[in-house]
Amino acid sequence: MHISLIGAGAWGTAMALAAARHPAGHQVTLYVRDPAQAVAMQQSRENTRYLPGVPLPASVRISSDPMSADVLSGGADRLVVVATPMSALRQVLTSLADLEAPVAWLCKGFEAGTGLMPHEVQAQVAPRLQAGALSGPSFALEVARQQPTALVAASPHAQVREAMVKAFHGPSLRVYANQDMVGVEVGGAVKNVLAIATGLCDGLQLGLNARAALITRGLTEMTRLGMALGAQSDTFMGLSGLGDLVLTATGDLSRNRKVGLLLAQGQTLTQAVASLGHVAEGVYSARTVMQRASELGVDMPITAAVVALLDGQWNAQQAVQALMGRDPKGEFA
Repeated sequence: MHISLIGAGAWGTAMALAAARHPAGHQVTLYVRDPAQAVAMQQSRENTRYLPGVPLPASVRISSDPMSADVLSGGADRLVVVATPMSALRQVLTSLADLEAPVAWLCKGFEAGTGLMPHEVQAQVAPRLQAGALSGPSFALEVARQQPTALVAASPHAQVREAMVKAFHGPSLRVYANQDMVGVEVGGAVKNVLAIATGLCDGLQLGLNARAALITRGLTEMTRLGMALGAQSDTFMGLSGLGDLVLTATGDLSRNRKVGLLLAQGQTLTQAVASLGHVAEGVYSARTVMQRASELGVDMPITAAVVALLDGQWNAQQAVQALMGRDPKGEFA
């Protein structure tokens, strides 16, 4: 199988490694935006910026021309994977609008400004594409190290689901198929926002009781928004809902949780983001998640508190006080 990955951040590199190691012997090309980075990776056989210490096998071809003919040629037995941040998805999908091969994206979030989910962006700029999302509880470093991981291949198109499973399902990476694109994408976006809240909780040393409450009530918020957008409730009890939320809210490799920890220590948002060296999608998605929720009349108090914190309206203690000071209500009301 021919697998082209557009974007050589941590995720694009990790999934290129996963594809190259597959027992089926896939042909893998990793497309790098920066020609200088491409040359460095070709010479060192390592992505020193995003996955230092993880060697790239010789079977991974590295190119700095993401729009080369072999990406756009389509054809059978090919998969194109967009591994850019959410902010670049629209531009990349526009360039792939006439592609006949299946396309998958790895980014999680809502588009800033429009508040659109990835599949809604695709519907606007590349409606003919057969596309889907590859999501679930996964840190790129652990995938690159071949530690056991399970992901979800979501698409309304059986061809796309099958292509993602064929490309990546292997000895250390299980890939489950799911038709609920909305639920999978809502889970992937909202969990990043909730992870900022749990990082704040841990940074303030509020205790494990508080963390458990935040995760559980956060799952309720995620499900509430997803159902309002047309998702299936079962999806949120699966890998891309509960699974991804637990990982991102508790794992030490979580960039979004790290933002919350740093804010709790008194850093500004600018300082916290600058110290990461990677994109923390929750910082950019929080406002758009809240925008969609407000439009639908969906109550999301934890998300609202995170937005107020990120916007500088509240400090960490005020965010906690606002959540704990809410009026009592039924658990499933």
